[in-house]
Amino acid sequence: MNKKKDNTKTMRRLLGYLLHYKGLLLLAIILTIVGNVFGLIGPYLSGLAIDAIGVGTTDFDYVIKMAVAMVIVYALSAVFSILLQHVMIILSQKLSYQLREEIFNHLIQLPIRYFDQNQTGDIVSRISYDVDTINTSLSNDVVQVFTSFITIFGSLYMMIRISIPLVLIFAVTVPITIVFTLYRARKVKPLFSYRSYKLGELNGFSEEMIFGHDSIMAYSQQDAFIHKFDVKNQEAVDAYYEADYQGSIVGPSVGFVNNLSLSLIAMVGAILYFNQAITLGNISTFILYSRKFAGPINEMANIMAEIQSALSAARRIFNLLDEPIESDVVDQPKEVIEAINEVSFDHVRFGYNPDIEILKDISFRADKGQIIAIVGPTGAGKTTIINLLMRFYDVNSGSINFNQTNVNEYKRQKVRETFSMVLQDTWLFSGTIYDNLVYGNQDVTRDEVIQVCKDVYMHDYIMSLKDGYDTVISEEGLNISKGQKQLLTIARCLLTHPSMLILDEATSNVDSATEKLIQKAINRLMENKTCFIIAHRLSTVENADTIIVLNHGEIIEHGNHESLLNQKGFYYNLYQSQYS
Repeated sequence: MNKKKDNTKTMRRLLGYLLHYKGLLLLAIILTIVGNVFGLIGPYLSGLAIDAIGVGTTDFDYVIKMAVAMVIVYALSAVFSILLQHVMIILSQKLSYQLREEIFNHLIQLPIRYFDQNQTGDIVSRISYDVDTINTSLSNDVVQVFTSFITIFGSLYMMIRISIPLVLIFAVTVPITIVFTLYRARKVKPLFSYRSYKLGELNGFSEEMIFGHDSIMAYSQQDAFIHKFDVKNQEAVDAYYEADYQGSIVGPSVGFVNNLSLSLIAMVGAILYFNQAITLGNISTFILYSRKFAGPINEMANIMAEIQSALSAARRIFNLLDEPIESDVVDQPKEVIEAINEVSFDHVRFGYNPDIEILKDISFRADKGQIIAIVGPTGAGKTTIINLLMRFYDVNSGSINFNQTNVNEYKRQKVRETFSMVLQDTWLFSGTIYDNLVYGNQDVTRDEVIQVCKDVYMHDYIMSLKDGYDTVISEEGLNISKGQKQLLTIARCLLTHPSMLILDEATSNVDSATEKLIQKAINRLMENKTCFIIAHRLSTVENADTIIVLNHGEIIEHGNHESLLNQKGFYYNLYQSQYS
């Protein structure tokens, strides 16, 4: 019952999208009706022509007129079918465009948690493969289904007018066809859902392997990952085969029943003809209508697999669209954040999984203009603190405050606008160097851009390129080094003129000499700004006002560099391990 409701709900939502284009839909309905009417007239004219043929009394002029009329109506039927296909292609493309737009717009509003819990390849599969599946089904299968209904009822009406006894044959064969098709549909539906899932899983694995190609090559693990890919590829192939095979059984089975009904019509029709209960022309016309009646049933059975595949794709898309977007905690959050003089963590507890606590009773304070460094071993919770500062996640208990006001009182967007962030994993897009630099602030002047690039020691390199700041870099900056990418993202960060900066391992991809130069530039440009720095290399945090030492989600030490060294505790040992 739940599966039926799920299918019904999915079809209703798809219909709702189609109704956005009522004009095209109405035109498609008109073309379908007119085209099918012309198609139904043909067999009727054929019967009239056959009845006009007699032994020595044939009216050849009448027969020729009927033949010409048949050519005309079938030609018109073909023309309207072509126009219908054209309209449906336009309609399906518009729907695909709308779905992709909605999916993308929804994706960029989803919380970080969703992307942490779902593979990128699977998400991409929904916006590409699943939408294409719906597009193909809409432009082809829906036309067939809609046309089939008109053809079936039109043919049935004409057959009833010709001979009710012959129509009764379908009272036996049609129920058999319907029951069998519905039975197979219930069996096939989960197979297509599983097929979509396996394809998303394969795409996710492929995306991860492509992203980590350098590491695979470095460790000579090509054979191992080829084997893993083969396993997942085979699973996807098996899922495809099982779904398509089970779905393809319906068509031939329904075709067998239809051919059986055609044979019975011929036999019963012959008996009626010998008893002068029907004319030869009527038998010929009835058989033609019976083929039109049975043909669409067979076609619908054949495309059942494609329809189930489209419904599975639509469910995956709608499940994504039903994911709750990022929202504010309070009903009417504040739109304006006053000058931030103090940021504080007050007994904060947090875990990505409610059962596993990452941060345990974290409390500290950062005053305006201070540099706060957060250090500790891997997994201590350093990046988690940054995620909470940016409100990518909300605390489980305790509070984060700006000027002693809980950040939950403000709009998430406004909180994030107070920060500018440089991550360890840099991101650049395809475009000019200048476009990438002003990405966060379109109002800066070219002179400001040049000055900031000088401050981070990138200006000379940029000017050495043929087109200078107008040089086009490839997607993700693949034609420049990692260190240069990091320098560009730092420059981009500084151009946003934030009140607070977050540097998450921001100098991890540059050499020691460049690191010192960048640190000087950051210190000079951070006047009257609060900065949070995460670093493994302790040389980058020696000048920090406060160093917070994390271990196992707890603050175990805090103070400046000299005081922590004098304590000869965890920080001292960490420092000695790096510089002894």
